[in-house]
Amino acid sequence: MLRPPAKHCRNCGTPVVMRLPDDGDTKTRAVCPSCHLVHYDNPLNVVGTVPVWGESGQYVLLCKRNIEPRFGKWTLPAGFMELNETTAEGAARETIEEAGAQFEMGEIFTLMNVVRVGQVHIYYRARLLSDIFEPGYETIEARLFTEDQIPWDEIAFRTVKETLEHYFADRRQGRFGFHAFDIT
Repeated sequence: MLRPPAKHCRNCGTPVVMRLPDDGDTKTRAVCPSCHLVHYDNPLNVVGTVPVWGESGQYVLLCKRNIEPRFGKWTLPAGFMELNETTAEGAARETIEEAGAQFEMGEIFTLMNVVRVGQVHIYYRARLLSDIFEPGYETIEARLFTEDQIPWDEIAFRTVKETLEHYFADRRQGRFGFHAFDIT
């Protein structure tokens, strides 16, 4: 479900028209007939972490959602990237907001294109510095799970499930890679 196109120019407020821009673009865009601003509809970035605890990273921190969509389901701490922040800064902010976790940021772990909803999901590995959490208002509960304890049927999003599956597969192999793929 993609977002509807702009109806009014964000620059001057004039109703936009859907047409090919005059700059040689080959896609129909929302164009302001008054100030000629072209409104591009670009994907949203979702950024988060795979926070782990324990000597060998056997525990993963999950958050039980206190918001829609998927109220009451489990997820990794993540959310929409804000303007004026890097993907790592956004992932760190979301981890603090949702889990109240203390952690050390690691490397990018998964990058998933979710074309049907116009999103790109990026998860970083993170090492927890404490097993005490102070979840924010978006989280009912923040809790550590081993692989066999994860409520797999209660995971909120496919991107989270696939990221967790890659994490535990890499952990069993004793090395972590970078995983980029499409979610259809």
